[in-house]
Amino acid sequence: MNILQIASLLIVLAGVFGTINYFILKLPSSIGILVVALFASLAVLGIDAMWPASTVAEDIRGFVQDIDFSDALLEGMLGLLLFAGALHVKVSDLRAQWGIVFLMATMGIALSTLVVGVGFSWLTGMPILIALVFGALISPTDPVAVLGVLREASLPKSLETKIAGESLFNDGVGYVVFLVLVGIAFPSGEAHGSGLSGAAQLFLQEALGGAVLGLVAGWLTFRVMRHINDPSLEVLITLGLAFGGYELSVALHVSAPIMAVCAGLLIGDIGARHGMSEETRRYVDMFWHLIDEILNAVLFLLIGVEVFAVTFDTSSAFAAVFSIALALLARLSAVAVPVLLLRPFRAFDQGTIPIMTWGGLKGGISVALALSLPEGEWTPLILTSTYCVVIFSIVVQGLTVAPLAKRIGREPELM
Repeated sequence: MNILQIASLLIVLAGVFGTINYFILKLPSSIGILVVALFASLAVLGIDAMWPASTVAEDIRGFVQDIDFSDALLEGMLGLLLFAGALHVKVSDLRAQWGIVFLMATMGIALSTLVVGVGFSWLTGMPILIALVFGALISPTDPVAVLGVLREASLPKSLETKIAGESLFNDGVGYVVFLVLVGIAFPSGEAHGSGLSGAAQLFLQEALGGAVLGLVAGWLTFRVMRHINDPSLEVLITLGLAFGGYELSVALHVSAPIMAVCAGLLIGDIGARHGMSEETRRYVDMFWHLIDEILNAVLFLLIGVEVFAVTFDTSSAFAAVFSIALALLARLSAVAVPVLLLRPFRAFDQGTIPIMTWGGLKGGISVALALSLPEGEWTPLILTSTYCVVIFSIVVQGLTVAPLAKRIGREPELM
């Protein structure tokens, strides 16, 4: 199948599964599509197990492999999703929460990677460096899943900014940490760095380079848009910034996710206030809202059908269940340590630690990173554990974090 046929089929399936969810399950749209896709996939696998002569599962597995989920997300959808998410986070709100956002996106990722890596190595006997790779890919919260949940939670503004800002930035930081560790743990694979000095250089190049490129590209785009009063053209320019900036980041070997976030923040705040008319702001907001919703639907559909790429057996099932608990423990450390460090200097909303821990949803980015790993003895186990953590996170945590937030996140905590 060519790319147009694959895209057409995915959009049709997303629409069909979304309709089934709307009339029957009545879950939040993206989560509902994932659940329906997962049930449909498991039903096909069940039919295949009962009637081995059937080739349906094998045909679908071939289709899923043709999509190349890792490339589709990391080199296609991710830039648009991050840009769309960052457009709706105001720099002024983020500035007020910069300390906790910075610590969670840096120290939090490091702590989470270490907790998961050490725990998973102890459980499975996996070499510590490879286990740390698993820790790095499972540690970032997925801004796509997190921002979708925030729409339902009605959180205090400061807490919402913490969660949204951290999810946008720890995604880019986690991706850079993943690249560094893959370069060390898989030297015979696609090396992304060599040794500690190469790893440090790569981290600085990717993280700082991505931020600088995003701010420069966003600023230049803003300066152009100030002199234009054509809503349709300005929407097209923002789309060009998201697509072109992301691909330029890849070509320059800097962090494309961080670039997309920084460019989106600048355009969504400074650009919207000083470079767009009221009509243009409505056009831009509506366009990127639709892009966000459509890509969300397709992404969660893809997560549901990726079960065909996962290998399940008794030992991997035990490791996967343990990895869910380990990921939650790691997330707790990533939230609690920065909050406790800053608690003497500032107040936090009631329920910050439990809400941010339970609301740290994993998503398609973790699955895509797991699928991008070089072939090896431990790769299937990492993929299986990653998939189980992501499904639990989106379905169980995603459906319960809004009620949790509404119950304990209302009143400000007195310090």
